[in-house]
Amino acid sequence: MEQRLSLITVGVKNLTKMREYYEKVFLWRPVSENENIVFYQLNGFMLSFYPEHLLAKEVHENDTRTGFKPFSLAINYTSTAEVDDIFSLLKQRGVVVLKEPEDVFWGGYSGYVSDPENNLWEICYNPFMNFDKNMNVVGQEAL
Repeated sequence: MEQRLSLITVGVKNLTKMREYYEKVFLWRPVSENENIVFYQLNGFMLSFYPEHLLAKEVHENDTRTGFKPFSLAINYTSTAEVDDIFSLLKQRGVVVLKEPEDVFWGGYSGYVSDPENNLWEICYNPFMNFDKNMNVVGQEAL
C-alpha cells in the first residue's frame, strides 16, 4: 500500500452548520458538494464532511458514539508569530479556543481550537517539518 493521503472524511452531525462554519470562519470554499457531502481542496489532498449517520451506515457501524474524538487535524505555519496572528484572527471570528498557543514539549509551538462538532484543530509551528513552496509537507526531521 502506498504511503500517501488523498482524502480525509469527517463524519458530522450537522452538515449545514459545519459548512457555514468553515466558510465564515476559516474562509474556505467548497470545490464540490451536494445535500450529503461537501469537499474542500487542501494542499495536496481533500477534506470532506459527511453526515455521521450515513458514514456509520456505510461502514456497518452503530452511529451512537459520543464524547472525545481521539484525533486532531493540524495546520502548520512557518513561525510562532504566524500562529499568534492566526489565533488572533480566529478569536475575532468567535472560534472556541481550547488551548492558547504555547511552547510544547516536542519543540514546537501549538494551540488548539474546535469547530462546532468538537473536531480538534491544532494550529502550530513545527520547526522539524519541511514544506515546499505551496506548504505541502515534504519531510520531517528527527525530533
